[in-house]
Amino acid sequence: MKSTASLFRALLAVSMLAGCSSYRPTPAAFHEVLDQPYRLGAGDRVRVTVFEQEGLTNTYSVDQSGYLSFPLVGSVPARGHTAQQLEKEIADKLRQGYLRDPDVSVEIDRYRPIFVMGEVGAAGQYSYVPGLTVQKAIAIAGGFTPRANQESVDITRDINGKVMTGRVVTSDPLLPGDTVYVRERLF
Repeated sequence: MKSTASLFRALLAVSMLAGCSSYRPTPAAFHEVLDQPYRLGAGDRVRVTVFEQEGLTNTYSVDQSGYLSFPLVGSVPARGHTAQQLEKEIADKLRQGYLRDPDVSVEIDRYRPIFVMGEVGAAGQYSYVPGLTVQKAIAIAGGFTPRANQESVDITRDINGKVMTGRVVTSDPLLPGDTVYVRERLF
């Protein structure tokens, strides 16, 4: 009888500790955004090519307010647009008294950086490359420290203007602008 009471108290203590953890399931939108076209944001750099217009063809950065400063037409909204939407936006503005039928092409030259924090060798800001996973980002940041929880990490991601945090496994893909936080393990 005494061992049953001790077992019950131990189970109760474990369940209470489990209830105190800050774990929340990853929101559905967190992984849905991976299957959508890439949307530009502050810090991205794009290569804009205007056919037969060498003076307009160049590399441009999306500024902090989400705009691209383009010759002749001024500021062009870029934040939240895909490369194809930006092509159309620039072409429409050039059609308004500058070029008769502009042929515009936009490709991403450099993505905005990712950030790796917590129990890693060298926390900081790192360049994003397509195909980057959590595990690869941690390797770039000097690997796990001896105290690191190597099972899962927290990722903070901006999805349609809303900042969300979710816990994922290390094989999950990253997006430009993500912040990876490697937690400390308990034991």
